[in-house]
Amino acid sequence: MTEATLWWWVLAACVAAYGIKLLGYLVPARVLDNPRILRVAGAVTIGLLASLTAVNTFASGAQVVLDARIAALVAAAIALLLRAPFLLVVIIGAAAAAGVRLLGWG
Repeated sequence: MTEATLWWWVLAACVAAYGIKLLGYLVPARVLDNPRILRVAGAVTIGLLASLTAVNTFASGAQVVLDARIAALVAAAIALLLRAPFLLVVIIGAAAAAGVRLLGWG
């Protein structure tokens, strides 16, 4: 795939995403107030965020990699379980990754 072809695909994806967003405005309010729709929307959001977290933690390109990011994820998860503020969770995760990398893993 050439670079010009790739940019056309990126532009097509942008147009499609914006079109889908505009279609959302056409959904009637009574559909959006349905409890089942609210539950599905919440579950899809959680699933997408969990997928992004897993991909960004365990993948490097097309390979599965176990490195310092796992320590960061575990430390951040523990901080979240202890109900730490979000900024502190980020700092703890970054510090854990830095510490593990300082020890020579990942």
